Amino acid sequence: MLSELTKAINNITVAADWVGIRAVKETSSHRNVRDRIPQRNGKSSTIGAMIEVLVDGCIGYAATNSLQQQDLQTAVETAYKQAFCAKEWSIYKFSAATARPKVVGEYCSPYIKSFDSISPGDINNVLIDTCKTLKVSDAIVQTVAEIVTTERETWFVSSNGSEVYQKFMFISSYYGATAQDGGIVQQRTSKGWHAHTYQGGLELFSDGELWHRVQQTGEEALELLSAPECPDIRTNLVLAPDQMMLQIHESVGHPLEIDRILGDERNYAGGSFVKVGDFGHLVYGSELMNITFDPTVPGEIASYGFDDIGAVATREYLIQGGVLQRGVGSLESQARAGIPGVACARACSWNRPAIDRMANLNLEPGEGTFEDAIANIEHGVYMESNRSWSIDDRRYKFQFGCEYAKLIENGKLTKTLRNPNYRATTPEFWGSLVKVCNSSTWEMYGTPFCGKGEPNQAIWVGHGSPACVFANVEVFGGGN
Repeated sequence: MLSELTKAINNITVAADWVGIRAVKETSSHRNVRDRIPQRNGKSSTIGAMIEVLVDGCIGYAATNSLQQQDLQTAVETAYKQAFCAKEWSIYKFSAATARPKVVGEYCSPYIKSFDSISPGDINNVLIDTCKTLKVSDAIVQTVAEIVTTERETWFVSSNGSEVYQKFMFISSYYGATAQDGGIVQQRTSKGWHAHTYQGGLELFSDGELWHRVQQTGEEALELLSAPECPDIRTNLVLAPDQMMLQIHESVGHPLEIDRILGDERNYAGGSFVKVGDFGHLVYGSELMNITFDPTVPGEIASYGFDDIGAVATREYLIQGGVLQRGVGSLESQARAGIPGVACARACSWNRPAIDRMANLNLEPGEGTFEDAIANIEHGVYMESNRSWSIDDRRYKFQFGCEYAKLIENGKLTKTLRNPNYRATTPEFWGSLVKVCNSSTWEMYGTPFCGKGEPNQAIWVGHGSPACVFANVEVFGGGN
């Protein structure tokens, strides 16, 4: 495909300063079972290309679902007209050297079992058995199991010699149980909605720990029915890695997107409390807070070798020792804002332009085990698995709820609590970080549903974190 696209771009006739073609071929399957009855068994494929054209510093776009020479030529002409007409009102004059430098390379997801190594019938049987195992009692009124697989290939070529090929294998699974006792209804999932989202093959679907996790999920759903409500109190809050995923995503990832800081998303996804002048100076959290943008982690869902405009992916500190260093901004946003960013221009498909997006944002491990972290806590609450989230459009004030909690008393996890929630402001919360556990507690999860952009783009994002302790946090139950 690279040679065909390179030949096509060399034969395109247009008076542009630069032309790029990003072709994408994607095949996805989606299988869902509820209460042991299959609900969905679908497969879809798509292929097309996004054209970018640079004209006198302005970028124009056009998409086509045909890779034939004449259709690519038509799309280039459309993008050229768009850029030519828009340049009078452009907010920044880009150059190919800074916004679209030449790059050559390839990347492939690590995997062992291909998606066709197990028959659809066998996959369905695992999902049915998952629902059966989740139903540990008649009080379990609903069980759900689901798997989504996606194989994506991308090719990027440009008039200044770029040639990039990348192949991705995405797998996302989910299972959960809903328990009911009269008016009390509780849901328990494995680590949250589709948190088991990774790069890899079907070896990640039915691993050695699957049935233990499924059984535990059903038992904990039942356990929550008789658990007392989470108390309303200011106390020590301990978050498991699966809830830290949501915390990092909402209160670090989104507010550091440079296009939001510049105002590009204000009318839709919102803005940010962070200002351009804050980089290199703002104390975002305690000195234990070290957040990296890292698309190089094997198996993490948003790993890649190059972003969708060809920038080379590298591991960079966004926040180091609690101080803000870099933004989640592409080459374009970095040029506009004059601040350092990362290789994060990403698009959800061939018919969308690449915009500033999170990839893998990870909290780096600290010191000590989980037992060490809670040993000196006289009173606190430990929470797992996100259930609900609410955060303002500046990503400043938030309120998050979890599925499952344990009371911490005199350094030990004691009784189970239901409907646990907590609230704070972003700087206050991260400033209260008093313990980051070591790599023995570090876990990575992801989400395939991070939405942004107009028209909307839902994209895959990964987050890894150890367990963490936050001091003097407002915690409350479901009644409030």
